Amino acid sequence: MANTHRTHEAATTDMFKNDPELAAEYLNSVLADGDEADLMLALRSLSKSYGGVQEVARQAEVNAHTLYRTLSEQGNPELKTLSSILRAMGMRLAVQPIKSLHDEHSKCAV
Repeated sequence: MANTHRTHEAATTDMFKNDPELAAEYLNSVLADGDEADLMLALRSLSKSYGGVQEVARQAEVNAHTLYRTLSEQGNPELKTLSSILRAMGMRLAVQPIKSLHDEHSKCAV
């Protein structure tokens, strides 16, 4: 009988690989609730779904060693690097209004 046991990490990696919208939702959730360090660690974890840090670095045309440092808790990527990393994962940066902030501005205008 074949062993069909998979680790949680392997199942999560496959899930994000097969559902890019779920991966984007995950990153948006981290952006909404976390800080920069949380985002870097989430991107590093998510990179496993896209072939690993070395493959993402290759596709993003970034040095792999530099990318490992960038995706650490102390990482602080330039906007260009972050955009390249996301593009290698099939995603992009987007700007959205904060609904509660928008509602506050609407109340003030009345």
